Amino acid sequence: MSQIPENKVLDKMESLLNVASDFTRLKILYSISGEEKSVSDIVKEVGASQSLVSHQIKVLKKANLVISRKEGTRVFYQLADDHIVQLLSVVYDHVTE
Repeated sequence: MSQIPENKVLDKMESLLNVASDFTRLKILYSISGEEKSVSDIVKEVGASQSLVSHQIKVLKKANLVISRKEGTRVFYQLADDHIVQLLSVVYDHVTE
């Protein structure tokens, strides 16, 4: 990784890292890293209000970190792909070494 990426790529990387750097959003990402969950499930696990969790999920979806699936009136959320799991793992390993 010796070459600096193009500015467009760096802008996208900066945006992604800014979105992922929020305390509550990190907790949500960890909450849904193993399985898809509804907002009410995430609220219980994260310990935040439903409105806060819903707002943060909207931010995560806009950044393409989270995807949703509707089943009847319930919506279930999960990580968009394995890259997010890898990102969380690398950051966790780095700060705990």
